[in-house]
Formats: sequence, structure tokens, C-alpha cells
Amino acid sequence: MNRVIFVLCISILLSCSNEKKNTESAYRVNPQESPAGAMSAEPYLFTDKKGVTYLSWIEKRDSVYQFYYSARQAEQWTTPTLIAESNNWFVNWADYPMIAADGEENLVSHVLSKSGKGTFSYDVKMFFSNDGGKDWSNSFVIHDDGKQAEHGFVTLVPYQENLFVSWLDGRNTVMEGMENMDDHGGHHGSMSLRGAIIDYQGNKINEWELDNKTCDCCQTSATITANGPIVVYRDRSDDEIRDMSIVRLVNGEWTSPKTVYADNWKIAACPVNGPRADALGNTLAIAWFTFSDQIAQVNVIFSTDGGATFGKPIRIDEGKAIGRVDLLMVDGDHAMVSWMEGTEIKAAKVNRDGSKENSVVIATSSDSRSSGFPQMTKSGDELIFAWTDDGEKRVKVASVKL
Repeated sequence: MNRVIFVLCISILLSCSNEKKNTESAYRVNPQESPAGAMSAEPYLFTDKKGVTYLSWIEKRDSVYQFYYSARQAEQWTTPTLIAESNNWFVNWADYPMIAADGEENLVSHVLSKSGKGTFSYDVKMFFSNDGGKDWSNSFVIHDDGKQAEHGFVTLVPYQENLFVSWLDGRNTVMEGMENMDDHGGHHGSMSLRGAIIDYQGNKINEWELDNKTCDCCQTSATITANGPIVVYRDRSDDEIRDMSIVRLVNGEWTSPKTVYADNWKIAACPVNGPRADALGNTLAIAWFTFSDQIAQVNVIFSTDGGATFGKPIRIDEGKAIGRVDLLMVDGDHAMVSWMEGTEIKAAKVNRDGSKENSVVIATSSDSRSSGFPQMTKSGDELIFAWTDDGEKRVKVASVKL
């Protein structure tokens, strides 16, 4: 009898040990020294085709905002470079500035520059550098409607020899003489989605209206498939259904907006929670947040034909999701997804067959707006993360080896 009890105890202990191992992540988070200074926020990460990672962020000095970037090579961040500074920018926790590079000497970035007295009157002002990021004197506004309206939620993606840009455009939301309304209640039309191709000198090659009615203030996401650029965004129906839609440039023509997956989330306000997409060839993955049926979820969905059709969504959150997602393809079968689970920034690898690995906690911040949207990128066999530490009011960074 004692021997039976002993064997049962050992079995229980082994079972508990295995259960503990099964809940542990295979990844180890390595904190790094951040190049960002005090009072920094709004980070963004981008890795060029040569594996160089760029981090951009905003610092505030008295009433002046300063836009910086740093590059990372051989596991070292360069001394921060000032791109521009101004006291006339619209700085927003969810509509953060970005940087992109073509892997040669060309870099591009953007900020939101106020165009009028209204709170939501601002332009997408772009800066270009053709000497590896030393000189940023070349700047212009991406849209040419001339309206004192809301323009923002930009995506920058190198495309062939040029740059693809998407943004939300408020030119149809204001009437003549109503430009200085202080809130979204002044809208008399719909926010639209636009896209353009520009070169690295700032010349516009093409521009399109991609959807004439979208959600007002969720991030857009764009990536390049084997067929061409695609844009994923939170749409808006006449019945206030705000699910994810996709448009694709195929054979020189943009497709009509198509729902990625029908969550049927009806909400009479913008949830300020956009999607993220990435592609390898025509394998495309999209992550997004939904609160359909009063259930907060972060889902991932895959396509193997460049976004023409999709499989079933895969839920990856753990019951306390607040969204703020990021996503990148690791290989042709797997995507890495990051999101916020309450105050924790988490990441997990998911397979397009529906299986997923255990999540890893990258950091703990805050679920307040001031903590912003955590960022993730991939360089070689390493994932790099950036986020705003809401307690220290500073951008922090960490890495994870794949």
C-alpha cells in the first residue's frame, strides 16, 4: 500500500512539473539600453531589407516636441539623430510618427503638423533623407486637398523602387467654414482611406481613394504581397459595424473593400485599435482586436493567396485583451503576434494551421492611453520590442532570440 501511495505521489509531481513546463514560454526577454531620453513616447520600429533596425520616438522639451531616431547594428543603438522639432505638431498616443528605409541611403518619416485652430485640423507632413539619415531638410505634405481637416494614421512601406503610403483622410468630413470645430462632432461626411506611391524625393507618382467611408481613428496597416500592396483597416458600415476590411492592388487596379472576417462588432464610436498585417510572398497574416458580443479578443487570420481568401480566425489572447496589436511573419507558416493583455505586453508565435505556442511577457506597463502602442520588428533571428514605460515616461526596448 505504501509503495502504491509513493508511486501515485511521484506521478502527481511529474504531472504538475510537466504542466508547469507546458505553460512556460521558450523565449527569454533581454532588456536593452534604450537610446530614447527622458519624457519620451510614441515609439515606432522598422527593419530595412539589410536587417538594420530603426527606432523613432518623440521627446518633449518644455513646449517643443522633438522627433528622433536611432539605428541598431551589431546589437548597438547609434547616437540619436534629430529629424525635426516644432511646437505646432499634433502628438497623439495612438497616431504615432513613423520611419522607414529602403536599405540604401533613402529614409522617410512623418509627423502630424497642425493646419488650423481646430483640434483635429492637421496634415501628414513627411520628411526625406537621401544621405543615410544625416539631412532631413526635404519635407512636404502627402495630401493636396488643402482642407483644414484630420489626416493621419499613416503606414509607410517600401515598394519596388519607391514608397507606398496609406492614411486616413478627413477632407470629406468638414464643410466650408466649419474647419475649426474642436471635436469629431463637427464631421459632416465620412473619413476615407487613401493610398499613394511616392519616390524618395517626395514626388507623388500615383494616388487613390481606396474606401470612401472608414472608422475615424484606428491605425491602418499595409504590406507588400507577391501580387502587390494591400491595406487592412477598420471599416465602418452605415449600421456602425466596424470590422476589418482589405483592399488589394492587383494588376494595376485596386479591388473593392472586402471584409476580412465578419465579427459584426457594432459600435457607435471609434475603438482606436487598428490591425497589423505582414506578408511573405502571398502568405499574409493579419492580427486585430474585436469586442463583438462583449467579448474582448485578439485574433489572427492567414491567407495563402495574397488576401483574396482567408482561413478561420485564431484567437490568441488569454481573456483580458485590450488590443494594441502588432504582427510579423517569421516564416511561411508562422507569425509572431504581440498585444496587450491588461497591463502586460505579450507575444506568441502562431501557426497558420491554428496551433500556437505559449505566450511570453515582454514587459509590464499600463493600460492607460499614455502607455501607447507597443511595437515589434524582426532582424535576423531576433525580435526587437519597443514600448512606453508609463511610470518612467520613457521609451524602453528589449529583444528576444528566435
